[in-house]
Amino acid sequence: VQVTESGERLAQVGDSLRLSCTDSRFGSHEDAVGWFRQTPGQEREEDREGISCLTWERGDEWYAESVRGRFTISRDIAANTLYLQMNNLQPEDTAMYYCAAGLCTASGWIGTNFWGQGTQVTVSS
Repeated sequence: VQVTESGERLAQVGDSLRLSCTDSRFGSHEDAVGWFRQTPGQEREEDREGISCLTWERGDEWYAESVRGRFTISRDIAANTLYLQMNNLQPEDTAMYYCAAGLCTASGWIGTNFWGQGTQVTVSS
């Protein structure tokens, strides 16, 4: 099993980036899949902010208020790949981004079963 994510990404304010995450376990155990981010100074895994998720088969989506309207989550079922399209990036979006799978509802993340390795996104003004 290999979890791969795109490498470190640099952007300027207003730019767009797309993250990807591939894992052969996506779609198993009826997990939802999605994204978290962790900003500098947040040391604990528990401090990561859940920002988006979707159900693997049905594609029902959820977004945190901080990214709603700017970020879009999607997946390629055949390729076991999850995406996060990030538009109109702002300096406050600077963080380490992690893909994950677990339990996520219409109200947001409840818990995770596994994580990707993380991709650093840095947005400069």
